[in-house]
Amino acid sequence: MTAKKLWSPSTTENNLNLFINYIGDNGNFTSYSDLHKWSIEHKEIFWDKFWSFTDIQGDKKDDIFIDSKHFIKTKFFNSSKLNYAENCLQKNTNEDAIIFYNEQRHSKKTSWKKLRSNVFKIAHYFKSINISQKDRIAAVLPNMPETVEAFLACAQIGAIWSSCSSDFGPKAIIDRFKQIDPKILIITDYYFYNNKKIDTLKDIHSIIKEIPSIENIIIIPYADDKILINNFEYTNWNEILNSQDKFEKFEKFNFNHPLYILFSSGTTGAPKCIVHGAGGSLIQHKKEHQLHLDIKKNDKVFYFTTCGWMMWNWLISSLASKSSIVLYDGSPFFPDNKHLFEIIEKEDITFFGTGAKYIDHLKQNQISIKDQHKLSKLKTMASTGSPLVQESFDYVYENIKNNLHLASISGGTDIVSCFVTGNPNMDIYSGEIQCAALGMDVDIFDQKGKSLKQQKGELVCKTPFPSKPIYFWNDENNNKYLNAYFQKYENIWHHGDYCEKTINNGYIIYGRSDATLNAGGVRIGTSEIYRVVENIDKIIECVAVEHNLYADTEVILFVKLNSNNSLDDKLIKNIKLEIRTNLSPKHIPSKIFEVSDIPKTKSGKIVELSIKNIINGMEIENENALANPDCLKEYQSIYNLLKEN
Repeated sequence: MTAKKLWSPSTTENNLNLFINYIGDNGNFTSYSDLHKWSIEHKEIFWDKFWSFTDIQGDKKDDIFIDSKHFIKTKFFNSSKLNYAENCLQKNTNEDAIIFYNEQRHSKKTSWKKLRSNVFKIAHYFKSINISQKDRIAAVLPNMPETVEAFLACAQIGAIWSSCSSDFGPKAIIDRFKQIDPKILIITDYYFYNNKKIDTLKDIHSIIKEIPSIENIIIIPYADDKILINNFEYTNWNEILNSQDKFEKFEKFNFNHPLYILFSSGTTGAPKCIVHGAGGSLIQHKKEHQLHLDIKKNDKVFYFTTCGWMMWNWLISSLASKSSIVLYDGSPFFPDNKHLFEIIEKEDITFFGTGAKYIDHLKQNQISIKDQHKLSKLKTMASTGSPLVQESFDYVYENIKNNLHLASISGGTDIVSCFVTGNPNMDIYSGEIQCAALGMDVDIFDQKGKSLKQQKGELVCKTPFPSKPIYFWNDENNNKYLNAYFQKYENIWHHGDYCEKTINNGYIIYGRSDATLNAGGVRIGTSEIYRVVENIDKIIECVAVEHNLYADTEVILFVKLNSNNSLDDKLIKNIKLEIRTNLSPKHIPSKIFEVSDIPKTKSGKIVELSIKNIINGMEIENENALANPDCLKEYQSIYNLLKEN
C-alpha cells in the first residue's frame, strides 16, 4: 500500500542546502541518496567538511579517519582535541540560554552570561575537591537548569558525567552508579510529579552505604527552601554559586575523551555502562541538529525528556548550535493535556521533540491543539522512543499543525544519536521515517546478511561512525561490546530493530527484533499489532508477545482499556477481526487478557521482552529498569493460569 504524502518542503533555505553548497566540487549530487552515498564512501572528507562548516571549536588534525578494518577499533579525529563545554558556551550575552518550566507553572530563565558564570563556579568547586580528568560525577536530578550547569562543568574539566532521573528507585540508582565508582553524587531535596511533592533524599543513606566511592554529596534545593538535613555531610549548591571563585580555562582533551556514561535500559542482567566520547557525541549531534532538523542560531529547542534518557544528552548539545534550550520537569499531562503546547506558544519555540507515546496519548484522548494554540513559530516536531504509527502522523497534521516538519527519528542510547532521521528537503509520508542519517551506513539485512529493500529485516550499520561507544565500562577485552552488537553479523553493527526500507527510500521501524512475532513462519513487528489494536475504541494501549507452547508458537495479547470498560466477548471478537482484516490471519492472538497496566522503561518504551520471559516461564532481572515494575505481578498470575491450562 502506498503511503500518504503529508508534507512537502516549502523552502530551500535550510542548513542542509548550505552545507551542500559548502562542499562545492567535492560532490555532484542530484538527490539526497547521492549525498548520503558520498558521506559513507568519503568519510574523511565528509566529517572534515562538516567540522569546518559547523565551526567546531578545537584543534583539528589530519588523521580524521583511521580505518583499522575492525568496527570497534576504527578511530575518528584521533589526534584532534576539543572541549565539549567550550563548544556549548560560545555565546556570552544576556539572551536566554535556558528556559525552564515545571508542572507547577514555575519558570526560570538563565542567560548565556549567567550560564557561563555558574559553570565556571561549579568547575572551580570540582577542582577544589580534587576532581580530576576521568573521575566520575553521578547525578540523580530533575530536568532543571542546575543539571545542565553541573554537566557542563564536569565536561569543562574532563571528568565523566552520568545521570539518572529523580524517579529512579534506590536499587536502580545503585545498580548503575556502583559499577562506575563516582566520587561525587549530586541530588535534589525533592521534585514534583503529577502534583505530588516527592522526597528524593529518603533513600540517601542506603545509596551512600552501597556506593562507598562517593566522597562528596551536593544537594540542590529544588526551590528556594532551606534543606532540612543534618545527619550527614553535604554541600549546599547555593554555597557553590554564591562563591566568586571561578575556573574559566577550557582545556582541550582528545576527541575521544570520555564525556558521559549512559546505561542500557534492558530488562535482563545488570545495566550496561556505555561510555561515549566528547567529540563523537558533539559532531554527531550537531550534524543531526543542523543538517537533518535545521536547528539554527537563536532557535528555541524543546525536547520533553528526563535526565535518564539519552534525548537529554542530545538536547544539551544543541547549545553548541547557539540555540536556546527549553527544559520541562514533571508530568506532561499536569495540570492538563495541553500544558506543553501552552509553553511552546508562549515562548515561541521553534523545535519540539517528544516520545511517540506522548503523541499517541493525545490522539487517544482526541485532543485538538490547533483549535487553541497557533504555534506560529514551531517549524519542526520530532518523535522517538518507539515507532510513530501512521495514525499518529495523521493526527499531528490534522490536530497540531499542518505546516510542520514532523521528523520521526530512531537510534538509541548505544549511539546517543540516530541511524534514521528527518530531512528538511524531503517529503513526509505517513508512518515513514524520512531517510538514513548522513555518515550512517544503514542497511536492512535478512537473517543471512543479505540486503533487503521493501522487505522487513534487521537494521544494521555496515561501517563505523563517530558516536559509536568508545568502550563499555569494566570491559577490558571488549567482550560486552562485541556481544552487544556484533554477534549476528561479523564486524557489522546489528542494532536489534526490525525495520523496512520503503519505496520512498524512507524507513519503518516495527519494534525490537527480539520481540517480533513469528507465527506460522511469518515475522511481523509488534508495532504493527499495536497500530491496529490501539485504533479500536475502548483500548488505550496493548502489548503482544510470543508464547512458545510445546513446539508451536502462539500470539498472546494484553490490552489496557479505558475506564468503565471491560474485555467482553464482543470486544475480543472485534480485536481478532481487525487483526485478521488489516494485518494477518496468522497473527490473530490465541488468547487476549485485560491488564491494568503495560510495563515500560523510565523513558516510556514498552518492554515486550520482560512479558515474553514471564509468559514463557523464564526469569527476568533488572526490574528496576522499569517505571512500573509492580504491574509484572499481574503477568505472572496470567502465566500461572496458562500453565494450569
